[in-house]
Amino acid sequence: MRTMSVLDMFEFKTDEETGTLPRKEARPKTPLSQIETHEGQPIKIMTRNLSVFYGINQALINVTMDIPQKAVTALIGPSGCGKSTFLRSLNRMNDSILGARTDGKVLIDGINIYAPGINVVALRRLAGMVFQKSNPFPKSIFDNVAYGPRLHGIQNASVLEELVEEALKKAALWEEVKDRLGRSALELSGGQQQRVCIARALAVNPEIVLMDEPASALDPISTAKIEELIHELKKNYTIVIVTHNMQQAARVSDFTGYFYLGSLVEFGTTKKIFTTPDKKETEDYITGRFG
Repeated sequence: MRTMSVLDMFEFKTDEETGTLPRKEARPKTPLSQIETHEGQPIKIMTRNLSVFYGINQALINVTMDIPQKAVTALIGPSGCGKSTFLRSLNRMNDSILGARTDGKVLIDGINIYAPGINVVALRRLAGMVFQKSNPFPKSIFDNVAYGPRLHGIQNASVLEELVEEALKKAALWEEVKDRLGRSALELSGGQQQRVCIARALAVNPEIVLMDEPASALDPISTAKIEELIHELKKNYTIVIVTHNMQQAARVSDFTGYFYLGSLVEFGTTKKIFTTPDKKETEDYITGRFG
């Protein structure tokens, strides 16, 4: 399977300003958001005045954030502060919620994913999601990982075998399951099931991996394996992770954003956020005086 490109998200071929989008060959090949940041990393995702409403309730309030490429960005804050809503907005999963509405912009490589003409299926291939509760399908391990490639039209058995093996290796699970790929994924331990779900997301060659508390339901040993995996994955992927675990955020992330009541209070390198934050609200949360 070829590498996914942000340009594959477009379905239409006219002008963005009139409600559709230019032809692929007319669009810039160089990302528009090559903004240097910590250690020279360019920005992969930019949000500008991002607001999300569920009916009359506003869950996110004018969030502006730059998420660096091939780094781990952690989103922290108390329950109900908008972290998961923000995460879901990065691949438009909020679209499936009745009454949800999004204002503002989310740009991936400079392309607004909320522009008219965006192919949402292709977007979710580009930015895959791993959920809090492992959710393998009631299928074999092989069929779980091959699900995405098959959905995108790949039927050749040898190609599928290669993709499944590669994804399971990336998810640090191949050696544990290579002799039982035909067995049900539901027979695996909780930590292994979560890594199957990560492999399933990786099998379609995304550029971004979104993780919503991927280790919150796991034991300490399985959690450590997921954290080790995240360290490896950031070499090739941009990772955004929601976590309630302060220690986990400090261990796995390069950048951290603190959310409260739908607003982004502070964003910066994890070292700065956890040692010398600019905002007293952030310091109070990090030190346990609040939240």
